[in-house]
Amino acid sequence: MPLNTVALELVPPNIDLGVDHAVEDARKVARLSAESGMAGRLGHVMLPAMITEDGDRPIEMKPKMDVLDYWQAIQTELPGVRGLCTQVTSFSDEALLRDRLTDLSAAGFDGVIFVGVPRTMSDGEGSGVAPTDALAKFDGLVENRGVILIPTRDAEQGRFTFKCDQGATFAMTQLLYSDAVVEFLQRFALESDHRPEVLLSFGFVPKLEGRVGLIDWLIQDPGNDAVAQEQAFVRSLAGGEPDAKRRQLVDLYKRVIDGVVDLGFPLSLHFEAPYGVSRPAFETFAEMLAYWSPKQAS
Repeated sequence: MPLNTVALELVPPNIDLGVDHAVEDARKVARLSAESGMAGRLGHVMLPAMITEDGDRPIEMKPKMDVLDYWQAIQTELPGVRGLCTQVTSFSDEALLRDRLTDLSAAGFDGVIFVGVPRTMSDGEGSGVAPTDALAKFDGLVENRGVILIPTRDAEQGRFTFKCDQGATFAMTQLLYSDAVVEFLQRFALESDHRPEVLLSFGFVPKLEGRVGLIDWLIQDPGNDAVAQEQAFVRSLAGGEPDAKRRQLVDLYKRVIDGVVDLGFPLSLHFEAPYGVSRPAFETFAEMLAYWSPKQAS
């Protein structure tokens, strides 16, 4: 069954901040949800398993709370909300992964997105299980097995087809700052019989992005003109006035939804505030949901 959900990404806090900080994160989400009119709209939180990446990451990567520990700390603060998460597979053997996935399922995670090595390594590196192998190996253990979809990446049509062949039931897109996903899914629908659920990812861009550049770093793909255009859009958003920024993000959302809603893919939403949740972010997400949400389509 499709997840048919609105998922909010919450990054586990640094370990040194402690459990109290994690609980306050969840309380802030609950408060902002109520104040923005999104109370009852969130079906899931998406908790990414963070791994060390390139040394040029704009915000230093410090040791993070484990996804399971974070979920156990916050779930009572978000009644009715379930969990999704990413799970790095490339550094764990099959037995360790099986134990981990069993624990995640028992803890209330409805779906797991399998991810591999960081950008500093090549696909296939790592001594553990490749994400595409995990899709097939754990089909009896994890009902909703997810992958990452990057519509602007070279050769992504073939890569995505292979992931679906291996057993992916849903895909979470990279943050969308263009409507490139529309053409991608239109072509995929013509060339493939696979219809996995797609979690469309939309991210808020605060003024802080203009100084720090975290989103620019997250979506980078040197030499890719389509991504360069997205990066330019992000920079313009960071420097824009709040009302204009919200209007541009909502207009993008409308173009994407209008372009993919009738292609036959079950659709869910993934909202992200890379610098942390805020009132402007929730107000933007609420306006998006006022136009279309998975519950309206159920």
